[in-house]
Amino acid sequence: MSTGETTTAGTASEYLIRLEHVRKAFGKYVVFEDLSIGLRRGETTVVLGASGVGKSVLLKLILGLLKPTRGRLFVDGTEISHLSERDLVEVRKRFGMVFQGAALFDFMTVYENVAFGLHEHKDLPENEVRRIVAQKLALVDMAGTEKLLPEQLSGGMRKRVGLARAIAMEPEVLLYDEPTTGLDPVTADTINDLILRCQRELKTTSIVVTHDMASAYKVGDRMILIYEGKVIADAAPDQIRRHPDIRVQRFIHGDASLKAAPQA
Repeated sequence: MSTGETTTAGTASEYLIRLEHVRKAFGKYVVFEDLSIGLRRGETTVVLGASGVGKSVLLKLILGLLKPTRGRLFVDGTEISHLSERDLVEVRKRFGMVFQGAALFDFMTVYENVAFGLHEHKDLPENEVRRIVAQKLALVDMAGTEKLLPEQLSGGMRKRVGLARAIAMEPEVLLYDEPTTGLDPVTADTINDLILRCQRELKTTSIVVTHDMASAYKVGDRMILIYEGKVIADAAPDQIRRHPDIRVQRFIHGDASLKAAPQA
């Protein structure tokens, strides 16, 4: 499939998340002109594109942190485009976010960071919180680190703790913003393995924003390339490798001539 229009073909129930003809602009600067995407349950979708094309804006739209200028966005069949902030809080509980820099609270221990959402949004006895934290840290190979502070962790370890925090609430959807940025190849591949493990064991729907093609090919069931506000490629990894659009080939082979549209 080569355009955003084709990504919404099929029945609405097939998709957990749908964007229909979304336009997003900040003043005169248009990020998305007519973006239509359907994200299937249980799949890991990798979102690709040059810096500035709006990959992080897409995540914020899905979370309801930004509203589309035009168009509609659905989560599990419910339109969220015009929900109040109070109603959006309930929708966001279905999501877990893994930030580019892990975004751990420096003044909190690993345990306190991973338990943060549980303490904020769940009414659980502390022994149950401890059990969940230990379980999620074990899942990301960080067992026994509960008392450490973020400053005592390497970059890769901080990413793992960030992932443990995201999955502590057992979300239906995991959003990853550049999960391997700044990591050496070995550590990055460890993070890729953890993404695959979480998808396999937790049965989550995952959306991964990345520039890292090695990571994209390894974790993605499906890859979407955004260019000048529209989807120009939407296919399985093997199909992306052979995609006929020269803009796709330039991007996946690291050709610097594929740039984001200049800001107005």
